[in-house]
Amino acid sequence: MGMNKNTVLAWATFIMISVGCALIALGAFRYDDVAGWGFAAVGIGFFAIAWVFNALKGRV
Repeated sequence: MGMNKNTVLAWATFIMISVGCALIALGAFRYDDVAGWGFAAVGIGFFAIAWVFNALKGRV
C-alpha cells in the first residue's frame, strides 16, 4: 500500500489533532497553575497547524 501526498497530510492532520487534544487536556486537568495555560495555548497551536495541513490536501 503506497501512501501519496494526500494520505500523508491526512495522517499528519490526525496526529496533530490528537496531540493538540492531549495538550489541552493536560492543561485543563493536570496543571492548575500558569503552566496549564501554556499547555492549552500550545494545544491550540497544534490545532492551527492541523488546519493548515488539512487545507493543503489536494493542493500540494
